Amino acid sequence: MPGSSGVNVEPSCEALCRTLVSQNGLRQETADISQSVLYTSLMGLLLVADTEKDPLTLGSGRVGLRNIGNTCFLNAIVQCLSHTHGLRDYCLLKSYRHEKFSKEDAKLMEAFAKVLSGLWDVNSDGRVVNPKQFYNVFKDAVPYFSGYSQQDAQEFLRFLLDKLHTEINRRMYVRRVKEPEQKYARFRLSEEAASMWKRHLERDDSRIVDLFAGQLRSSLHCSVCSHYSNTFDVFCDLSLPIPKRSSGGEVTLKECLDLFSQEERLDKENSPMCERCNRRTESTKRLSIQRFPQVIVIHLNRFTTSRWSISKSTVQVSFPLTNLDLGPYGPVDAGPVLYNLYAICNHSGTVNMGHYTACCLDENGWCFYNDSSVTQISENQLQTNQAYVLFYKRSNSPIAIKK
Repeated sequence: MPGSSGVNVEPSCEALCRTLVSQNGLRQETADISQSVLYTSLMGLLLVADTEKDPLTLGSGRVGLRNIGNTCFLNAIVQCLSHTHGLRDYCLLKSYRHEKFSKEDAKLMEAFAKVLSGLWDVNSDGRVVNPKQFYNVFKDAVPYFSGYSQQDAQEFLRFLLDKLHTEINRRMYVRRVKEPEQKYARFRLSEEAASMWKRHLERDDSRIVDLFAGQLRSSLHCSVCSHYSNTFDVFCDLSLPIPKRSSGGEVTLKECLDLFSQEERLDKENSPMCERCNRRTESTKRLSIQRFPQVIVIHLNRFTTSRWSISKSTVQVSFPLTNLDLGPYGPVDAGPVLYNLYAICNHSGTVNMGHYTACCLDENGWCFYNDSSVTQISENQLQTNQAYVLFYKRSNSPIAIKK
């Protein structure tokens, strides 16, 4: 572990983790614990012990953020992340100071944690938190967001999570080298996916990965030799297309997911090389979720870019508040994979004149966050054609899925 002495604690740590595995009902084949999981589990136990001694004292969280010049995109996303409890508690407890191994200073994480501390301060009800310092640090880290023009909230979320991960990575920086391509039919699908995930964690392992990272599978089927090839990519959000409706009627989130995962036909010009034929052939491609994250961020792709302009879809997408089942979009043996909604980032207005707000769930119900204004709302006010980014938390145990 980072900063540890020469004493070898791994065997006792592994024994402890395996005891936890057996007590929580994991199947035997899932009990092969990586060093990353060992470390994370041990840190989690230490943090639980610390929390029991000195538990977090939280306010209501119903605190607004000041708009400091076209920063509604930032305010809406920060409110959604503020209600991601696994991230909020990690920040408020300053856990990253104990487990980070990155050489980078955690400047952005410190500034982000300071904003969350203001939002959840027991004495901050009725006040407004100013995110200026946090935004300045973020712009220094990501100059693309400099200036005061309106930005895209989902794009901001991606940059923010990526930069936070870089600062609090539990792994030391290792120069990436191009790895040799593996020949077809060398591994079973589950083994190949697990190998790729393990390889990812050897370079990138943080609380951001714990919460938001999943694994996508892209399956390619050659129409000539019927060979299947698979590639696996890590994702922190799913960007879903919205089906077109000539009448402008409502669509469901399930229809968006179906469109995302439906089989796509590729002609020779747009198809990659078949591993077996060693040439470009007509093929079909399908996307599915191989590994489900604890928190799944779903981006409804409302903006379409053409050669000359950007247009926005105002189709209303209805979505479940509880028990969103993503199992049908995963491995065939996944079973039900259930998620509950806890935050929404909304976009109102047009491409050129838009505004972002958030709806977030706490123990007392839903609230509407419009920069510095916070008002309580009912569940039936959540379903609008302004929903842009949806935040869902896993509700059933991930041990139901084979790793």
